[in-house]
Amino acid sequence: MRIAITRSVSPRLAECQLNYVERQPIDVDRAVRQHDAYERTLTAHGCTIVHAADTPDMPDSVFVEDTAVVLDDLAIIARPGAASRRRETESVAAVLQRYRSLRYIESPATLDGGDVLVIGQKLYAGISQRTNADAVRQLREGGPAERDRVRGAPSSAASRHLLPRGAGAKAIKFRDCLHLKSAVTLIGDRALLLNPDWVDVDQFRGFECVAVDPSEPHGANILRLDDTLIYSASYPRSRRLLESRGFHVDVLDVSELEKAEAGVTCCSLIFDVVASADP
Repeated sequence: MRIAITRSVSPRLAECQLNYVERQPIDVDRAVRQHDAYERTLTAHGCTIVHAADTPDMPDSVFVEDTAVVLDDLAIIARPGAASRRRETESVAAVLQRYRSLRYIESPATLDGGDVLVIGQKLYAGISQRTNADAVRQLREGGPAERDRVRGAPSSAASRHLLPRGAGAKAIKFRDCLHLKSAVTLIGDRALLLNPDWVDVDQFRGFECVAVDPSEPHGANILRLDDTLIYSASYPRSRRLLESRGFHVDVLDVSELEKAEAGVTCCSLIFDVVASADP
């Protein structure tokens, strides 16, 4: 079973945090309709939608990707870089604990899930206004409370960090956009879609890197579901480029959500569970 955790659009979406795009009027009713279509698309591609509790007083709360990083056997609860968004993690953690054991990013580290690209057992964590170097260190070594818990424990327990055994975390530099996943996302097992003006290709050696059309700098955010790429209708030239390379692309209109500096990965946390899990 594939789970997609989502959350409804806040009626205060127009008050969202913005960093790299100019504020525009947002039609919240239209954003709600677009989000409904987004959920229907996820369902059509095999996802079971599980809703986190509504938080109408939190403008950015529809963007649940920033609250956590979900791996095969655990979930890391983020500590968002914008202090006003930190309460968003509580209701998402309440859902995730049904499916995964939880670890937590701890102060002074800050981490937004949108800055973490998971590829196999490796996490590529972008250093940004929202995610700091201490978060990457905690991914590798555990936070202060985690280290206190294992201090004096047997060596097998003392090696337990935030990440599962065999996993790793690499810090990635990028620029001129909010999150790492604004600049690069996964389109194949060893293939990436990226904006080379925002993130250096050399940091992803060994990957096939497909550059977005230069006229569509925000087009690097894409959601991979098996052999289908869920993509914004705002980037037709980059879509045609992907299709010319043999990728199957399913297009959605998320234009109102994009005014809130979002992309198609931002509105869900998607992961697999055993069929007997209770959604």
